[in-house]
Amino acid sequence: MSAVDFARFVNDLATRSGEAIMPFFRTAMTSHNKAGDGSFDPVTEGDRAAEMVMRRMIKETFPGHGIVGEEFGSERADAEFVWVLDPIDGTRAFVSGLPVWGTLIGLMRGGVPAYGMMHQPFTRERYFGDGQSANYAGPDGSRSLRVRTCASLAEATVMTTSPRQFVPADRKAFERVEKASRLARFGCDCYAYCMLAAGHVDLVIEAGLQSYDIVALIPIIEGAGGIITNWDGGSAASGGRIIAAGDRRIHQAALAMLNG
Repeated sequence: MSAVDFARFVNDLATRSGEAIMPFFRTAMTSHNKAGDGSFDPVTEGDRAAEMVMRRMIKETFPGHGIVGEEFGSERADAEFVWVLDPIDGTRAFVSGLPVWGTLIGLMRGGVPAYGMMHQPFTRERYFGDGQSANYAGPDGSRSLRVRTCASLAEATVMTTSPRQFVPADRKAFERVEKASRLARFGCDCYAYCMLAAGHVDLVIEAGLQSYDIVALIPIIEGAGGIITNWDGGSAASGGRIIAAGDRRIHQAALAMLNG
């Protein structure tokens, strides 16, 4: 498959999954709580419908590829090429009627994130990258993505989905970075990483992520010139505690604070 055909296929995945999701957004649909520990981890019929559509398309087009998805688990996860899917990243925002959620479509090659797209079907925006470059396509046209420079934490905007995602020790670590930064904002899930790639945000710090929460975003961040690792400075592809930065100087400064 040529690069053009591959891009067309990923865009078709985004279009078809968006068509499966949108009938459920801002409606009286019911969400179900996947968590069994008293917390709230919602899943909707939109999640399931979108992942089923994407899985079917991938299996028809690339029968030898593996798939890892949030809703239906793993198939052939040891294959050279593995698709990593999160049909609605930001389901809490979705069920609240807020448009800061997105469909994450990632592709791993040999265990390394090789391509990623974040599609927001309500705003009709697509952020995508291959680790070497990153781009945006939406109602106001298309453009390349580039992170912005930021010399110090005192000048930085930092984002996290919720401070409550952190265990107590990690929350204190995050609060050290938050206190040192110029501005902190909360609640945007995958959208925060795309705002970083677009040059509007300087740091995203999170914890408790799964691979399907982050794999698609890594090639976008890196393609826009940013850096994304775990809190130990290693690969972010497995999830866990994640830090993304547009400027390596504040990545190092924030890592030092996070690790005490």
